[in-house]
Amino acid sequence: MKPMSEEMKKDITDNQETEDTMSGAEETASGAGDTDRESEDIQENSEPATEEDAAASEGEKEGKADKKAGKRKFRDKKQDALKEKVEELEDRVKRQMAEFENFRKRTDKEKTAMFETGARSVIEKILPVVDNFERGLATVPEEDKNSPFAEGMEMIYKQLISELEKMDVKPIPAIGEEFNPNLHNAVMQVESEEYETGIIAQELQRGYTYRDSVVRYSMVAVVS
Repeated sequence: MKPMSEEMKKDITDNQETEDTMSGAEETASGAGDTDRESEDIQENSEPATEEDAAASEGEKEGKADKKAGKRKFRDKKQDALKEKVEELEDRVKRQMAEFENFRKRTDKEKTAMFETGARSVIEKILPVVDNFERGLATVPEEDKNSPFAEGMEMIYKQLISELEKMDVKPIPAIGEEFNPNLHNAVMQVESEEYETGIIAQELQRGYTYRDSVVRYSMVAVVS
């Protein structure tokens, strides 16, 4: 058997290297293909996961928004109820204040009316005393008018009239005035050359007013 030549050894070595290179290229290509397929699988698997996460995130946001809206609605409803309650209480207080004000005015009016009634009653009882003073002073003789007794009676009479005037009690003008049925009570008719018809010629009893209301009418004689 002949020994292999150097050229044949070289060809065998080149063939083996070529086969090793091709095999490595195929493995590399196969690995690259596997890598591409894995990348595609990962991408395919990752896309649905992203959509699901987005949907879950969106749902979570909507849930939070609904929860906030619910809380806001409850808070608004509670505030409306409180506002309505406050308005109701304010209306009730205003009504009570108005009722109290009406009660106060009515009470003051009643008190005033009671005071007026009491005052009129007292004045009506005092007036006959005034009449008696006037009659007594009218009967004092002219020569006795300067006596201490007559002067004392005159002073008491003037003091009594002064106090009545302070109470707004005033005599009703009569003689020489036109007859007024709201102030005067005509008890008789007389003839007079001094006064015209319808004029008061005599005053039989003096009348008085208390705060612009008649306490006692004047008893008068009117010219016919």
